[in-house]
Amino acid sequence: MQLIARSIDGLNDYVGRYTSFLILPLILVVTYEVLMRYVLNAPTSWAFEMTTFIYGVHFMLALGYTHKLDGHVTIDVFEARLPKKPRTLLRILANLVIFIPAMGFLAYGSVIYAWTSWGYRELSWSSWQPKIYPYKALMALGFVLFFLQGLSKLIQDLRSLRDTE
Repeated sequence: MQLIARSIDGLNDYVGRYTSFLILPLILVVTYEVLMRYVLNAPTSWAFEMTTFIYGVHFMLALGYTHKLDGHVTIDVFEARLPKKPRTLLRILANLVIFIPAMGFLAYGSVIYAWTSWGYRELSWSSWQPKIYPYKALMALGFVLFFLQGLSKLIQDLRSLRDTE
């Protein structure tokens, strides 16, 4: 089980670190659009939508990585006051009752959503009309990686609980 958790952690670490570089093309596109719009008075028809796509992929593929690093916002008013064993039990319970079902549903639904979009070769509604099915597939991948990271956290908490006994 630890091998599975380490593999998931490694995958999310790899994806998260390389996803962080998407900020560079995002900066380039935004800078280009600002120059075209405000300096040359010739706005583009594609830059705003492209920034949405790049940032969306950046955000979605970083979900699992951020969860691995405990970077998501949490409300730990009660958890922080608990001793280690009850805190671990609470995390396991929350993971089993809330996180795994919710993220499992979102991962499954987003894969179906992406699969349907891919089948139709869906295009954007804008005048630029880029293909959006690859972006929907990356969105689904982001939810799957987030779900897998939740499984990794569950495995780690179960091991931690076993080691405290």
